Amino acid sequence: MNFASDNWAGAAPAVMSALSRHNSGFSPAYGTDPLTDNVCRKFNDIFEREVAVFFVATGTAANALSLAAYSKPGGAIFCHRDSHIQMDECNCPEFMTSGGKLVSVSSGDGKFTADALQEAMAGFPEGVVHQGQVASVSISQATESGTVYTPEEIAAISDVAKSRSVPLHMDGARFANALVTLGCTSAEMTWKSGVDVLSFGATKNGCWCAEAVVFFDLEAARGFEYFRKRGGHLFSKSRFVAAQFDGYFENDNWLETAGHANNMASRLAAGILAQGGRTAWAVEANELFPIVKRSQFEKLEAAGAKLYEWPAKDLTPNIAPAEDEVCLRMVTSFATSEADVETFLKVLSDEE
Repeated sequence: MNFASDNWAGAAPAVMSALSRHNSGFSPAYGTDPLTDNVCRKFNDIFEREVAVFFVATGTAANALSLAAYSKPGGAIFCHRDSHIQMDECNCPEFMTSGGKLVSVSSGDGKFTADALQEAMAGFPEGVVHQGQVASVSISQATESGTVYTPEEIAAISDVAKSRSVPLHMDGARFANALVTLGCTSAEMTWKSGVDVLSFGATKNGCWCAEAVVFFDLEAARGFEYFRKRGGHLFSKSRFVAAQFDGYFENDNWLETAGHANNMASRLAAGILAQGGRTAWAVEANELFPIVKRSQFEKLEAAGAKLYEWPAKDLTPNIAPAEDEVCLRMVTSFATSEADVETFLKVLSDEE
């Protein structure tokens, strides 16, 4: 019963098979190999236009380098209060942007609205040197609360960003999970809704080490190769990142693995609700935040469940944990089994 993180799962069979398949012989280094070219063309197909793709090793690198490409002196980067770039990246975005300021936009469900963004940006008026410059906006898809922005919500946020002539970045660490939930195309969830640059995550969804920065504006991508090299993320044997993406995209494996993870999260949520339980936020991808008795949490841990206690912020009184309750964070993956789900629900329901 491992629900600690999708990062704890191994690599999907299709990805491992592709790594093995592309391991023989010699191939040019530093992204000049034929397989990297083929995978970049696949990204074009997925996004229905020509895009500029740069492989990096981690989601943190993808986020920080994406934002660095649009950095300004005194730059302000607007993001959710609980976003990964704000809370979990050891100031890497600030470092890579040469001191960019992360400005939190708050809400209780992991998403912020266009109106909230407009209000936060008003604190940085144009032409006032003391406040600095609006530089970019970043959203997470899916969010740190497991919720998902609709294309309409993304477009509204993009309109606010464009009103100040700054780009919209999407942290897509769980991009495929959100895409499956929405049932739209990759293009509709990104550039057609106003996203300018994407951190395309695959590691959480079955790859071993495969992330990419995707620019929808080819002109904005000019010179990005220097940001990547300076940041230490130019792979010598780039074909092995390409190989992972090759297996990931083959036969829509990436959508299948994300769909399975989402389904397991939905089954867990349904089982918890059927027992009279509740979740802190809507379950819209592969993360869920159930609120249970602390005694139940202890019983689950004793039975071998791997999961985390989580701070429950800004919840209404009817949802917020009582004194004898705790909010948990659970994440499902392609490797989560139906047996894991059923065992968890059985332990949760067993009376003392």
